[in-house]
This record gives sequence, C-alpha cells and structure tokens, in this order.
Amino acid sequence: MNVVNHDIVAIGASAGGIEVLRDVVANLPADLAASVFVVVHLPSGHASVLPELLSRRGALPAIHPVHDERIEPGKIYVAPPDNHLQLRPGLIEVVRGPKDNGHRPAVDVLFRTAAAAYGARVIGVVLSGYQDCGTAGMMSIKARGGVGVVQDPATAIAPDMPRHVIERVAVDHVVHPLELPALLTRLVAAPAGPTAEPTPLVRQLEGSELGHRADIVCPVCEGVLTETQPGVFQHFRCHVGHAFTLDGLLREQSEELERVLWAAVRALEESAALAHRLTQHETGELRARFAEKERTHRQQADYLRQLLLRGRLLTPVDAQAS
Repeated sequence: MNVVNHDIVAIGASAGGIEVLRDVVANLPADLAASVFVVVHLPSGHASVLPELLSRRGALPAIHPVHDERIEPGKIYVAPPDNHLQLRPGLIEVVRGPKDNGHRPAVDVLFRTAAAAYGARVIGVVLSGYQDCGTAGMMSIKARGGVGVVQDPATAIAPDMPRHVIERVAVDHVVHPLELPALLTRLVAAPAGPTAEPTPLVRQLEGSELGHRADIVCPVCEGVLTETQPGVFQHFRCHVGHAFTLDGLLREQSEELERVLWAAVRALEESAALAHRLTQHETGELRARFAEKERTHRQQADYLRQLLLRGRLLTPVDAQAS
C-alpha cells in the first residue's frame, strides 16, 4: 500500500496576508515535497506581481498558472487576478467563474476544489484578511480528513478571516506566523490519513447537492437561492453559482440597495427635468400639473440623495440589529 503525504498546500489571504506569505515562502525548503497554491484577494483590475515577489523571496519558483497546467511538486501557483484557481486531479483550472462571497479569485473555491480532488492530502491555511472567505472552504477540507491551519488572529493585521474560521471549524493548528514555515514543512512530510466521505450538508455547501430553498433571491443575478446550515454557519448558493455566507449576503444586499436607490435618484431627476420642459410648452391646468410633478420629483430625489450621502439608510445589517 502506497503511503501518500500531505502534498497539497492551499493558502488563502487578504489584507495583511501578503506580508505573512512572503515570510513563510522565504523559509520553506527548496526540496518541499508538495505543491503550494495561493489565493490573495485583489481588485479585478489590479496587475499582480506576487509570483515575482515570492520567487525572489524564497527557494520555490512561483508562477501564475494557465488553464489545464499540470501540477508539479516544489512550485507555488498563484491565482491570477479576476480568475478562480481550481484544482482537479493532476491539473489546474484557471476560470472566470461566478464570484464566491463577492470574490474572484476566492479562497473558498480553491479550498473546496482542492478537497474534492485530493481529500485528506490537503493542508488548508488561512492568513490575515477581512470578512469571512475561507470558512466554507475549510469546512470542505476538514470534512474529508485534511489539515486546517490558521494564523493566530492576535497577530493578524486583519483578524476577520482567521477568526471566522476558528469560530466555526475545528482546525488543527492556530499559530504565530513565525511558526508557519516549520509547521508546514513538518505536515508535508507526514503521511495523510484516509479520505472521509463528505456529509450531505457539506455536499450542499459545495453545491453538488441542493440545499433548502431560501425565501430570498441572489442579489447579483436574482436567481433562486438555496440555503445550507452546517451547525452555526449559514451558506447560500444560486443556480448560476454565486455563493455567499450570511455576512456576505448582507453586504451584497446592502450594495445592491444602494445601487437601486442611486438609480431611483437618477430616474426622479430625469423625470423632473422632463416635466420642466413640458411646463415650457403647456398652459393652464396642464402646466400646473407638470410644475407640481417637477417639484415633487426634485424633492424626492433630493431626499434620497441626502440619505445616501449621509449614510442614513437602514441597511440589512442595521435591520437585523434593530
């Protein structure tokens, strides 16, 4: 029977994570018997030089992979901007799929596909970052017998990502960044256990099975959302593939509400401008009606504009707290 080690290292980071990642890479051995995959949240129009930075920093070469590139040990594969990094046995997929929890690339997508392709051989690592991307993906890794490693939130510039994972997943190691290189080197050299079969809840979380129909629609595409509740964690997914944690859904709905209200301001101002034009061509009662319409729509537009500019709108987060 062949013994397989933990030869897939999947790392997710956001704000404050690049600094930690550079120090980790600088202290990994050149003969590391594993492939390292990295997702860092970046704006879609941001040109990434992270592979060059990591290659100069440590002994392992780092690259932006291309679609269908073969996986090799001793390499670092960094997700290109605005593309998901997905794994399947032996190969890398680089795709512009639906955003996951508002991100592309998304940590959850890397973790989920790595777990599905490599099971217990995966080490998932969550570094500093805002919001809660990485939690759902870490659930997939742990459900199949993989190893969960999280940066100690007390050492993170942005503690949200590691803190959310710790609160919702039974991870194996919570460590100071200085301890990460030695820990990863030791874990890579250790044999992986048997891969477990994911539960129905995990399969719903990953989208391979349908969850329960939610009473809300996807704020991105207005498709039907299904909901999964593995323990204290709520997760939503639409048929297109957009996925959200509860906090992510609230953020996206709040942004959509703002977009809709700015569109309403524009529509009201255009209506007022058209009514003003009509007052120039009409007389009597009709002119008075158009003048009233102009005044009313300008007042409504001004009211909405002031609410938006002052941040006085009742967002979904406010509504939940009230």
